[in-house]
Amino acid sequence: MKILSVIDTPLHIGKTIDLFGWIDTKRDHRKIVFLDIRDRTGIVQVIGDEKMKSLTPESVVLIKGLVKKRPEKLINPKIPTGEIEIEVTSFEVLSKANTLPLPIDTDGHDIDEEVRLKYRYLDLRRDRMSKSLRLRSDYFQALRSELHERKFTEVETPMLTKSTKEGARDFLVPSRLQQGKFYALPQSPQQYKQLLMVAGVERYFQFARCIRDEDLRADRGFEHTQLDLEMSFVNRDEVMATVEEIVKKAIHHVGGKLQHDTFPVIDYTDAISKYGQDKFDLRSEKEKEENILAFAWVVNFPFFKKVNIDDTAEVRDGKSGWTFTHNPFSMPKEEFLASHLSGSNIDKIQTTQYDLVCNGYEAGGGSIRAHKPEILEATFKIMGYSKEETEENVGHMLEAFKYGTPPHGGIALGLDRHVMILSGENSLKESIAFPMSSGGKTAVMDAPSEVADSQLAELGISVKPQD
Repeated sequence: MKILSVIDTPLHIGKTIDLFGWIDTKRDHRKIVFLDIRDRTGIVQVIGDEKMKSLTPESVVLIKGLVKKRPEKLINPKIPTGEIEIEVTSFEVLSKANTLPLPIDTDGHDIDEEVRLKYRYLDLRRDRMSKSLRLRSDYFQALRSELHERKFTEVETPMLTKSTKEGARDFLVPSRLQQGKFYALPQSPQQYKQLLMVAGVERYFQFARCIRDEDLRADRGFEHTQLDLEMSFVNRDEVMATVEEIVKKAIHHVGGKLQHDTFPVIDYTDAISKYGQDKFDLRSEKEKEENILAFAWVVNFPFFKKVNIDDTAEVRDGKSGWTFTHNPFSMPKEEFLASHLSGSNIDKIQTTQYDLVCNGYEAGGGSIRAHKPEILEATFKIMGYSKEETEENVGHMLEAFKYGTPPHGGIALGLDRHVMILSGENSLKESIAFPMSSGGKTAVMDAPSEVADSQLAELGISVKPQD
């Protein structure tokens, strides 16, 4: 059977059709019952008799009926199917819906987060959320198309990897076969994408799932999706220009409105001086109301910063009291290379890092990378690592760099934030199908949860009771 979508019903005037969908609303008028039937493409009105009085909203039904043109005075210009209605000849209830535990005919903003996430499969039925999911899909596809057009190769990298220094706490996975040892879930594909440059891929990308055990807030979660890309034989301006064109075309594809067709480039020190931070909002109040997207680049970041003693990850990474501002795999700017290699004037060293900001959020970040062993070694030495400790952390990178590594650079774009901004939302949860709660609990499924003692024993692990 060919499935007919709601949006296509006006093409079948005068024909009897089969239509699957959900009952969006029901209106009783004595012996006549009106239903609005909804699927992923829209809503259409159907008309039936008293037999349909028992139907409940959100039930899944199969409607058989004649598609008829509405009288001129009854046309609904607000919906694409407003010129027709379907006269029901028979129907079948495929799945009856009980009374819903939350309303889905509102925007949902006033509903408690815990309730929305517990019943997320219902929450996603609301119009605002279904539009967000479609926007996300369309935006991802537009980005992918632009990258394929530019001859990038899509490559998947492992989810089980090694715990290394990337700026946040790792989520650890115990090994059953090598008890006492652990994998780490990837904070990013940073090292793998650099190894792909060593491999000669030259232009790589993937829509990467990244996992970081960091403090949660409205624009940050344990999991996120980033567009990760890397290019060989490029300088900073060439990477920025490529990324800017890809982002602009994808945004135009999904109907987003840009403040400027060319993104302004702002020096880090100027950003701090003028806006007080490196994530700023360039929009006027009117542009905010219109959800205009104001992108800008920030460049010339300091490579290192003093360790924040209240930040556990920074204290762990910065043994000398210095830690990296973005990631340790960046290349210092050419004029600071000598200081970097000698470990002098550390507070003055600038990196080739570039951040993409939009509407007050960091929308992406990248850099030209260190591609020579001595540069990466110098970074770890500045942070207080011995040669043995550096070898333990990034020895695989140092080894790879000995076999002919092209200069390269790239970026990671935070796509959850992109969709959040495009949707005009203020929380990442509105751009993700099944986000975690503010307390770090999963949607729908009750995790984290305890596991059986037998599972722990198989891994050689025991749980110590909390004091």
